[in-house]
Amino acid sequence: MNTRKQHSDYWLALAIFALIVFGLIMIYSVSKYYSLQITDEATDKYFLKKQFLWAGIGIVVWIVFQSIDYRFWQKNSAKMLAITLVLLVLPIIFGRAGRWVSLGFTQFQPSEIAKLTFTFYLAGWMSGKGENLRAIRQMFWPFITIVGLVSGLMLVQKDLGTLAILVIISTSIFVAAGSSLLHLVAGAGLGGLLLWLAVKLEPYRMERVLTFLNPESNALGSGYHIRNALIAIGSGGVWGLGFGQSRQKYLYLPEAHTDSIFAIIAEELGLIRSMILIAVFMFIAMRGYKIAFEAQDQFSRLVAAAITSWVFFQAIINIAAMLSLVPLTGIPLPFVSYGGTSLVFLLAAVGVLCNISKHRKA
Repeated sequence: MNTRKQHSDYWLALAIFALIVFGLIMIYSVSKYYSLQITDEATDKYFLKKQFLWAGIGIVVWIVFQSIDYRFWQKNSAKMLAITLVLLVLPIIFGRAGRWVSLGFTQFQPSEIAKLTFTFYLAGWMSGKGENLRAIRQMFWPFITIVGLVSGLMLVQKDLGTLAILVIISTSIFVAAGSSLLHLVAGAGLGGLLLWLAVKLEPYRMERVLTFLNPESNALGSGYHIRNALIAIGSGGVWGLGFGQSRQKYLYLPEAHTDSIFAIIAEELGLIRSMILIAVFMFIAMRGYKIAFEAQDQFSRLVAAAITSWVFFQAIINIAAMLSLVPLTGIPLPFVSYGGTSLVFLLAAVGVLCNISKHRKA
């Protein structure tokens, strides 16, 4: 197979950078009032400064990962997964919230690392076997076992949002490797069973599902979040109330600068400009899947497909939750929502995707 070494996908990089800048602008708008409430510094830039710092770190990580040949990750995928599994156990043992590990000066979520290392391991494991349907049949149950192990840790951490993304990553790798319809149906059934179990084990998740089915049943309780998100989106209309003019960000809408930021975007900027944001994510998906289609080998194709699916479907799930099309999951909007660990590892993944884009079929 002939390949050509070329530049990284500039269009993809430009779209990602635009989202980062847009996210910083919206975080400032959304979090100004909340910043004044929780700090003693009388500043409305508390969250903006922290996200700006994380964005700077993330861009450096992006550049570094873009410069590393993607085959490095294939060679070291098993070691990285082993380290990740240890990190996933640490917050269960020591973490106060069950998901976070403290470094003293900051905290991070090992589950964000898991998304990337899990992608490398599954892609490496499936590489060279995806063209052989018999091999896929032999690998189906080992594949499910590995996915189940990491998913089980997510269940213990009560992180259903990350679990959903890991299932999406796993599915995209299995599909890109050439799985049959039967295996997809079986995998979907097991995934559905896992989600049912996750909901059944935690009463608050069942309450979220019931709220999703009938948001008005407890408008001041479990339905408060989604009700205020819908009020924000509806108030924006076609053109929005104007930048900085949101009403719901004044502590009416929970997590306004994190998971719920899309609702404030729709309130301030309106339907048309919100659709432009969605179009940017669709453009990123198009460029990412194009990179996967043109990848020079099985590993890079699977990794590119998984990273693209991770970014795109995380955005879709977040937006759908704000529109009450799916239950609330706590998944942030990629590159836009406030959150350091999420942003850094998303940019690391983009760096890998950009490196893969340098190696394409001739």
